[in-house]
Amino acid sequence: MSKGAPINAVAAQRWSSRLTFVLAAAGAAVGLGNLWRFPFVAADNGGGAFVVIYLLAVAGIGFPIMLAELAIGRHGRSNAELSIARVIGEAGANKAWRIIGALSIFIPFIGIGYYSVVAGWVVDYLLSFIASGGFGYDNPAQYQQRFDDLIASPARLLGLHFLFMLAVTHVVSFNIRSGIERVAKIMMPALFILLIGLVLYGFLEGDFQKGAQFLLAPDFSKLTGESVLAAVGQAFFSLAVGIGALMTFGAYLDEKANLPLAAAQICIADTAVAILAGLAIFPIVFSFGLETAGGEGLVFVALPTAFDQMTGGYFVGSAFFILLFFAAFTTGIATLEPVVSWLEGRGLTRRKGAVLAGFAAWLVGAAAALSFNDWAGVYLLSFLPGWETRTIFSILDYSISNLLLPINGLLIALFVGWALPRSLIGADLARSKHLITLWRFFLRIIAPIAILAILILG
Repeated sequence: MSKGAPINAVAAQRWSSRLTFVLAAAGAAVGLGNLWRFPFVAADNGGGAFVVIYLLAVAGIGFPIMLAELAIGRHGRSNAELSIARVIGEAGANKAWRIIGALSIFIPFIGIGYYSVVAGWVVDYLLSFIASGGFGYDNPAQYQQRFDDLIASPARLLGLHFLFMLAVTHVVSFNIRSGIERVAKIMMPALFILLIGLVLYGFLEGDFQKGAQFLLAPDFSKLTGESVLAAVGQAFFSLAVGIGALMTFGAYLDEKANLPLAAAQICIADTAVAILAGLAIFPIVFSFGLETAGGEGLVFVALPTAFDQMTGGYFVGSAFFILLFFAAFTTGIATLEPVVSWLEGRGLTRRKGAVLAGFAAWLVGAAAALSFNDWAGVYLLSFLPGWETRTIFSILDYSISNLLLPINGLLIALFVGWALPRSLIGADLARSKHLITLWRFFLRIIAPIAILAILILG
């Protein structure tokens, strides 16, 4: 079989341009974690000092593995399972490496299941905030109570989870240009415009100087071994490496696409969103004396409290929740795509594959949603030390984020760095032999050591 020859119908699809590919791939990487986790992790671990380590980790770990995923996908011209199988066959590598293909289907399937539950919270707040003209509660405790009431309602969570999965499934059921690409061309530019607008608002109306200093001013006294590990982990998880989406998206790229440039653009876009989110959020946080703790407490309790008090808060709050929805939705469709692509390779039409994958993922997410209320006391792995009180949602989240994602990233780095001859896909990436050698060095040595540190010490 010649290089680039179609394996199945998946290979017949192509991005309309390299820009749309970058937008879609950046949408896969830019998720809710960029908007509420990165700023606070950075600020709590040395601010600018943490950001420097984070950027080094993006360049030295995230970028090389991302490039490897894209190269495998473009060379394999199919879903993750078949692309890995093809590369293994051409290299004469051990068939045990096929575990990468299996993980690159399993991880996004489970991931979109529980991720869409949280995305459902965003949908609820977006629709409610816009429809009611802001929440307008008198007592700050009411904002916390609203969130508690939301997650305590099984019917509400299941319905919101269903709406989000229905929308994601609908988009992915179309071919790549009519579905994911069309959404990415609208939502990703809009996301950046909204984010920049919120930064400008923070600059004009919030305590921008204090917010920027909190996020970016280097405090090397806080830069411990633990914070370095946190920076490396954040870089790895925020770029969507190891989840299968980038490998699948790479299969839709044309032969002339500059993969190193595309990977660099994705990394830059993802990092820019994370930093801009901090510059948008912290001026508001400090201006209203809110708690500087990240997570759902920030997004669904603290910030809505501020939105109802600030000048133009209805428009700012609406923009913020629209921003959150765009980030959640672009990640959602990118996460379901590898599963649908795999089902296409199994002979299903794209529409049937999307419906089957979407419904199955909804069932996974339904169990995760119920773990906040009716099944809150169900601990499936209580017989394992350290897992005694983990709910279904917690089990899924921890297993994917803390175990399977880094393991798959580690396997990709070792596979491309050690099991493949440099001539197989290296020639696709750069004309300079020195650049290929440097890339393989990071895949062989630097990335595996860093990921093992995350798995063992983290």
